[in-house]
Amino acid sequence: MKNFVVKTIANAGALAVAVWLLDKITLTGDSTAKKAGTLIVVALIFGLVNWLVKPVVKVLTFPLFILTLGLITLVVNALMLLLTSWVCGKLDLSFHVEGFWTAVVGGLIVSVVSWALHVVLPDED
Repeated sequence: MKNFVVKTIANAGALAVAVWLLDKITLTGDSTAKKAGTLIVVALIFGLVNWLVKPVVKVLTFPLFILTLGLITLVVNALMLLLTSWVCGKLDLSFHVEGFWTAVVGGLIVSVVSWALHVVLPDED
């Protein structure tokens, strides 16, 4: 349970950095508390998308992982971010990623910040 909370907090922090750095990734809300709550829900959705969909996409694109020496990971991360944005739109959450290239850069930012936060935050392992 503790590991789940740590990963959710790390994802929320990484998504917050992406929202802060990129104008085309938006998170709107009336107050800071509402934005923080939305960010936690978006982080949960992002984690769920990465847990359910990403392994399937990785298996289906395995030859591309070998061919591109892993660079296709940037595209897969972008697609996961776009899928999260789409799901948030369907759930009327105020999180939106505008465009594929924004998602590529956003996915890169989320990956780097999430990795850094996982190094800093405590973990069960």
